[in-house]
Amino acid sequence: MANEQALLSTEIVNRGIESSGPDAGSLTFSVRVRRRLPDFVQSVNLKYVKLGYHYLISHAIYLATIPVLVLVFSAEVGSISREEIWKKLWEDTRYDLASLLAFFGILVFTVSVYFMSKPKPIYLIDFACYRPTDDLKVTKEQFIEQARSSGKFDEESLQFQRRILQNSGIGDETYIPKVVMSSENCSTMKEGRAEAATVIFGALDELFEKCRIRPKDVGILVVNCSLFNPTPSLSAMIVNHYKMRGNILSFNLGGMGCSAGIIALDLARDMLQANPNNFAVVVSTEMVAFNWYPGKNKSMLIPNCYFRMGCAASLLSNRRHDFRRAKYRLEHIVRTHKGSDDRSFRSIYQEEDEQRFKGLKISKDLMEVGGDALKTNITTLGPLVLPFSEQLMFFATLARKQLFGGKAASKPYIPDYKLAFEHFCVHAASKSVLDELQRNLELSDKNIEPSRMTLHRFGNTSSSSIWYELAYLEAKERVRRGDRIWQLAFGSGFKCNSVVWRSLRKVKKPTANNPWLDCLDRYPVQMHI
Repeated sequence: MANEQALLSTEIVNRGIESSGPDAGSLTFSVRVRRRLPDFVQSVNLKYVKLGYHYLISHAIYLATIPVLVLVFSAEVGSISREEIWKKLWEDTRYDLASLLAFFGILVFTVSVYFMSKPKPIYLIDFACYRPTDDLKVTKEQFIEQARSSGKFDEESLQFQRRILQNSGIGDETYIPKVVMSSENCSTMKEGRAEAATVIFGALDELFEKCRIRPKDVGILVVNCSLFNPTPSLSAMIVNHYKMRGNILSFNLGGMGCSAGIIALDLARDMLQANPNNFAVVVSTEMVAFNWYPGKNKSMLIPNCYFRMGCAASLLSNRRHDFRRAKYRLEHIVRTHKGSDDRSFRSIYQEEDEQRFKGLKISKDLMEVGGDALKTNITTLGPLVLPFSEQLMFFATLARKQLFGGKAASKPYIPDYKLAFEHFCVHAASKSVLDELQRNLELSDKNIEPSRMTLHRFGNTSSSSIWYELAYLEAKERVRRGDRIWQLAFGSGFKCNSVVWRSLRKVKKPTANNPWLDCLDRYPVQMHI
């Protein structure tokens, strides 16, 4: 019971002036109880630390052998004089051509094997985020009024959505397709394909223009869209629209949630490692109209309030000469999957309600299972990105916990992830999730600003949200050469994934088609946290 209470938080909510009833004309308040993320950085599972140190373990032979060779070489050199060293290096070998050639042959072979086995660097040339037209903007009040006029919701469902929107962190300029607020059925293949064509082609047109490449130059295409998966696939739709080449390696990822954008990057990276001198395009999106829920189930109404139109497209390259024009270099990708646990698997679940309306059901366990997945992911990522001093302190307290336990391990050392990254792009899922992440990771308001502002301006655009956040950082001219950017996303399954980029140059001026350009002077907005 105590553990359950620790996951709950209370908040007094001002519901405004009562318009009717015995309390008409007076202020009314309510107490809201909600679940919070567990304090996941206060407990660490050793097996996930081992995953993070896998790189060091796999290279242990080199770490053990090199010091021994250095010691042996130092002892050998220290036992002879300078004259004898010169004699051994020159006088005794100058006539031994075979030994000299053998030495250089081994050297060249060793260096060649090293560079051939070393993974090729993957560069992010540029990316594009689609901004819908202004006629698709909707305020929170318009959202409720249009939902009422559509005739799809009863009054109780409308009031529930109003309460969610008031505390969602979403602003009054997000975008939704017009058809969702009409009286017609919007969950059709026709409407899904129409929305997909609008957002995907809009993002790709901008990407090809910015990067000055032809669609036929692309050798690898990866598309991720979780809930809309037509036949032929969305990747086939893109190939057909742009008349891409016949030997393109195309992939379509479906049903993988809001973190699928990083999964798509991981797949594109693997394909680039296996196919040299190539371009890869990654498209991340979600269809709002096709997944609109018109029923009464409150847990299935929540996605209506958060999900909005959006799409992002990125161009990756493994060509070394693209280093000069690339913006970022891919450093790390860490993926965590908790699907083996039943609660995690069903925390975000697509199904029909009693009226046979299809929708996403959000479990009350979502915050708890999400916190567990986040803890696993950042624990695995830590050894790859944290400074040595932080790793040493972290590992020392962890070892003390394993050896002594008890009071010695009551308060473990919490690594400061702000020392590992200059910028944070956390998936803009909801205000409550961002609040808890900021508290757990001890991030400053400026660290979490890109996520909060993206949620306010564009809503939850699913897997593309982390790219709108990076576009915000570029528009504010905060990205400098050498900066490290952490993109963190989570979604159904339950999955939590991280990708780390390193900036190769300073982004001096936002491009003319940056999605933030028309409203940049108004951000950041003041928000009640």
